[in-house]
This record gives sequence, C-alpha cells and structure tokens, in this order.
Amino acid sequence: MAGEVYREAARLVLEERWGALATVAEGAPLASMVAYAPEPGLGGLVIFVSQLAAHTRHLLAEPACSLAVTRPDAGTGDPQLLPRISLQGRAEPVDDDAIAAARSLYLARFPDAAPRFELADFVLFRFVPVEGRYVGGFARALRLTGAQLSEAAG
Repeated sequence: MAGEVYREAARLVLEERWGALATVAEGAPLASMVAYAPEPGLGGLVIFVSQLAAHTRHLLAEPACSLAVTRPDAGTGDPQLLPRISLQGRAEPVDDDAIAAARSLYLARFPDAAPRFELADFVLFRFVPVEGRYVGGFARALRLTGAQLSEAAG
C-alpha cells in the first residue's frame, strides 16, 4: 500500500501547478501562493518569483522553506478528505549554467509567463524537496523523503 500512496503523492505534485510557499524571516512566518513547474522525475520544482515580493527576499536570506500543494476544494464534501502534501526543503536561485533549462521548463508549463522573463526583478528558484507529509484522505497518510517522492514519480 505504501508504494501506491507514494505514487498518489507524486501525481498530486505533478498534476497541480499552484502551492503555498512558506518562508521565515526574522522569526516571522509568511505563506504565499506560487506557481511551480516540476522537473522530470520530481528531483526539484522550478519557481519564478519577483524580488519585490517578501517571500523572494526571505528565500534569498534563508533558503529553507516548505511548499504545500492540495487538490482544489470544490465547495462540497469534507475538505479534510482532499489529498494534500507539505514538502520541506530548500529553494535556491538557479545556477547560471542551468537558467536556460529552468526557463524552458517553466515556460512549457506557464507560457503566459514569458513577458515576466523580460523584467529584471524576477528570479528562478529551484526547490529541492528533502521530505514531505502526504495525506490522501482518511487513513491514507505517510511521511516520505524527497528520494521516495522522486522514485514514485518515475
């Protein structure tokens, strides 16, 4: 059963595009909604954010963060049964030698973001999940490592 639940967790991250990014600065938490593009094999997620945003400044100062992803709430039924995952890891600016690939990956998922690549204040980050907590509904919860998530995505 664990393997099946790992695959559910990987599918959730692969299929959704929007998550809550949690950062910390000066001891104060901040959660912001961000779009993300998963790398093949879920080794990382590409995030493209403005330096005008507090969460970007937080990441530049402290790359440890969390990303929560959930299925959308349709407004019916028990929202506690919605599949969701909270990933913990680090988000660091993409290295110069990987910018072109990260940009292509992001634009393949979000073609409407192309004009923002002309703005100097936007930064590509690579979020690498170290561990996560997946809840797939009643009695379908588990903790998994980034490696297990990546393997399940394979």
